[in-house]
Amino acid sequence: MASNNPKRRSICLNRRAEFQFDLDDRYEAGMMLTGSEVKSMRAGKVTLEEAWVEFQKGRPVLQGAHIAIFAQANRYNHEPTRPRPLLLHWEESQKLYQLVKEKGVTLVPLELYFKGPWVKLIFAVGRGRKVHDKRHALREKDDKREVARELKERR
Repeated sequence: MASNNPKRRSICLNRRAEFQFDLDDRYEAGMMLTGSEVKSMRAGKVTLEEAWVEFQKGRPVLQGAHIAIFAQANRYNHEPTRPRPLLLHWEESQKLYQLVKEKGVTLVPLELYFKGPWVKLIFAVGRGRKVHDKRHALREKDDKREVARELKERR
């Protein structure tokens, strides 16, 4: 998801998401954050590995994302894994709420980045993969790598 836009700076990626889920539509959302969270993000102290998006009272919320405590914030610091509300248009929110009500569908965070001064989250609609699907995906990836290697050697 690298971009040529100089005003977009990636904070962190969830690389395991592609392996663990079959991903469909992708969405971009803003986040409601405190100042110490933004400063910690600027330092790159964020992980999305255990994070997911769920709905609380009909609104999307990022759960399980770990944003490290900012040492200079002392008593005004934030809780590292607190739920963080996402900012979406109402129509998008309702559409996603209907999708998540289906069994086996979840919203998977993929990337956090700065877009100008704002923090944005890209997440996707995902369906969990079974173990045999993961093995199949690894096999396909290895096969593509082999084909690319063979083509490179022939040149």
